[in-house]
Amino acid sequence: MLTALAAFNSDSDLQTVLQLLRTGDVNAKASQAGQTALMLAVSHGRGDMVRALLSCGAQVNIRDDDGSTALMCACEHGHVDIVRQLLSVPGCDATLTDNDGSSALSIALEASQNDIAVLLYAHLNFAKPPSPVSSLTESLVTH
Repeated sequence: MLTALAAFNSDSDLQTVLQLLRTGDVNAKASQAGQTALMLAVSHGRGDMVRALLSCGAQVNIRDDDGSTALMCACEHGHVDIVRQLLSVPGCDATLTDNDGSSALSIALEASQNDIAVLLYAHLNFAKPPSPVSSLTESLVTH
């Protein structure tokens, strides 16, 4: 499956890669460092592949052998658009820490990724989870 990700170069490859992802374990870890396909796509700044993996059920909070998540990888490598994308996934936990006790926010600050640090700070302090009442109201209105 990871070979399919490496070969993904154009839109014409997308359907083939999506089919492979749907039939395999999208959350499988590589034997070296325990990274998932999502982490590898994030590390290489492949927003298109991140979207494809998420659409196939990739889990954002899985940790590699160092305890890092895909969000932490995006913060370290300075991929602000991917950070936004991951934070928009329900259940993405920006408070997790790696084996060294570093969070996504501290990793962004250590890597001098100030735009990402501001984004994470705002998400952690001002983003509100959907309330049960608004979810119920939305459900009643749409049905």
